[in-house]
Amino acid sequence: MAERKYFGTDGVRGKVGEFPITPEFALKLGWAAGKVLATQGSKKVLIGKDTRISGYMLESALEAGLAAAGLSAAFVGPMPTPAVAYLTRAFRAEAGVVISASHNPYYDNGIKFFSAEGTKLPDEVEEAIEAMLEQPMDCVESAALGKASRINDAAGRYIEFCKSTFPTHLSLDGYKIVVDCAHGATYHIAPSVMRELGAEVIEIGTEPDGLNINEKCGATDIKALQAKVLEVKADVGLAYDGDGDRIMMVDHLGNKIDGDQILYIIAREALRSGNLKGGVVGTLMSNMSLEIALKQLGIPFLRANVGDRYVLEKMQENNWKFGGENSGHIIIADKNTTGDGIIASLAVLTAMVQHKLSLHELATAVQLFPQVLINVRFAGGTNPLESESVKSVAAEVEKRLAGKGRILLRKSGTEPLIRVMVECEDGALAQQCAEEIANAVKAN
Repeated sequence: MAERKYFGTDGVRGKVGEFPITPEFALKLGWAAGKVLATQGSKKVLIGKDTRISGYMLESALEAGLAAAGLSAAFVGPMPTPAVAYLTRAFRAEAGVVISASHNPYYDNGIKFFSAEGTKLPDEVEEAIEAMLEQPMDCVESAALGKASRINDAAGRYIEFCKSTFPTHLSLDGYKIVVDCAHGATYHIAPSVMRELGAEVIEIGTEPDGLNINEKCGATDIKALQAKVLEVKADVGLAYDGDGDRIMMVDHLGNKIDGDQILYIIAREALRSGNLKGGVVGTLMSNMSLEIALKQLGIPFLRANVGDRYVLEKMQENNWKFGGENSGHIIIADKNTTGDGIIASLAVLTAMVQHKLSLHELATAVQLFPQVLINVRFAGGTNPLESESVKSVAAEVEKRLAGKGRILLRKSGTEPLIRVMVECEDGALAQQCAEEIANAVKAN
């Protein structure tokens, strides 16, 4: 893959008002994407966003750029990232655009694109857009300019799509569910999905004001959800992040159920129903207990690099349907083309209702091993991981863990840090081993 100037693994992202998240760049990006995409099909692009205040500014700039290149924009308003992936396919659009910085604070934002198939843009298309950004901006003749429109029933369509993934013979009747939408893009969707399937819903994090997205709520901070579940004696708590592609869950006792446990529950249910087809993809950070629990069921497990983009790539390579990260990105490939928090939560609720088991009972098979993570700063230049002394200490630790734990050493892609991770059943041993390796890294 060619070195990118603007596109990261998840589109273009940064602090609002600082390049590249400025109105000028969004205008040029809309134009460049329009010029590349205008060579194909429908000449219509869907634009969705989360609830942060900068979304208004960026969607207007993108729309103007697209129009100048001859493409029409259809706004869907605040909409989860996976909803935009679905709606792009449903409306036969040329591409979908999501304006979101996912789980980041309100002062960040980002722009990412989906193809007509609802997947990330192919590398060659991203590279063509980057090349076009280097060209001077022009404008098609007036008769060929794009138009802007709004799709008013987008939320309703996505609600129905989500509900269609829940078995028609089952109902959430009798279940009390707390739904935390992180004041983000699921605020007007997730509660409706659960209510229309029969649940009693208690909402938190459903009053976005443009500034409170992800603030002490949602998938990245579940304390408020845990407290509310215990307070109202709910059966389960669901926490989405700002753009709805992540899910964390809370059982009736207030315990956090993370992405690894959620992925296990979904895979086991697929195995029981004969719907598994292949194995499961996790990441380098997936807990070892997930791997062991899947192995006991005879389910193959592969690790991808951290990032849902890499999880999806490995799923596609093997033609597998299930993958995810411990952070709560869960991909169910025969239901949507990207991580979808609402659909993943419905898959877990299906298992609960089908077997009349609590979330706590379903999750007990994956007793997460303690993970100790130490970040060690180093002076640039040399890579401490190539040092013989570090390799020697790491090999010694691996021998001591003897298959009952693992270590992961990796260099940060964004700053001069070595990330030392050790996990095993014994938390004290994990801490001791991590500190030994970290000290060896520091000594270099």
